[in-house]
Amino acid sequence: MLSIPRVWRVLCFATALTVLASAATFRAPAGTLSVMNAASITRPMHAVLDSFAARSGEKYELEPGASLEIARRMTELHKTPDVVLLADPEVFPQLLMPQYVSWYTLFARNRIVLAYTPGSRGAGKINGENWRSVIGEKGVEVGRSDPNTDPAGYRTLLTMQLAERHYHEHGLYARLLAGAPERNVRPREADQVALLQTHELDYIWTYQNLAENDGLKYVKLPDDIDLGNPADSATYGTVTTRVLGKRPGDTLTMRGAPILFALTIPERAENLALAEKFVAFLLSAEGRRVLRAQHLDALEQPITVGRRGP
Repeated sequence: MLSIPRVWRVLCFATALTVLASAATFRAPAGTLSVMNAASITRPMHAVLDSFAARSGEKYELEPGASLEIARRMTELHKTPDVVLLADPEVFPQLLMPQYVSWYTLFARNRIVLAYTPGSRGAGKINGENWRSVIGEKGVEVGRSDPNTDPAGYRTLLTMQLAERHYHEHGLYARLLAGAPERNVRPREADQVALLQTHELDYIWTYQNLAENDGLKYVKLPDDIDLGNPADSATYGTVTTRVLGKRPGDTLTMRGAPILFALTIPERAENLALAEKFVAFLLSAEGRRVLRAQHLDALEQPITVGRRGP
């Protein structure tokens, strides 16, 4: 389990507040659909919103962010968008229910991969069998996102733990964590791509949809490691890590689970009818087609948790 030093927790919290403050001015004009989404799905969200706007004539404003940042914008800055789409459904019950939202709908899935470019050190030899030794070689730089702001960050830590169990290599988790040091940690999972493309990093722990959207090469990890296979839910659930909670000093336990993306309409959404109209489109066959064209694996049958509507 990850142990976060107190100084690092304080720094993470201060950084989160700075990012939150920068979002304080977000307010869509009256009658404009306001959407906050996990940064890792910004491209598919733009695509589906553009398609919705073209069909309906409605206007929208989109504000990406790390999922935990978005939750804190709502709880600490009291920002209320019309639609919220997060990279981990557990953020809703852990941080936003029941005060801010009463339901959420699972609409897409993903998996963790190890992405790289042809210019990455070891790119010519890395594969699904030797990836552990390749990224551990001297001079290889590996990046990951901050587990205190981004679900991909804590999912990376869970994946590392699962890798140690899968390969029966005592100490592998510690080696993988040391191989992606704090200097290579960024607030958002999407921030890593630019560093990879400019060769400041050789490999990044990321979502498959981001790797595919950006034309990156990637190592497909075993199913019981990558958090992408619902059949391995029991295995995933054997690992946990902790992240910053609602207040300084608080922590939340995040348990391994298949990667799912979820959306909701907040209780105090200003444009409720417009939000309902958009969500219906996103969950429709046409909405799923647009998402899949952007490499986001939309669920054929969305699943709603909680009570939706009156």
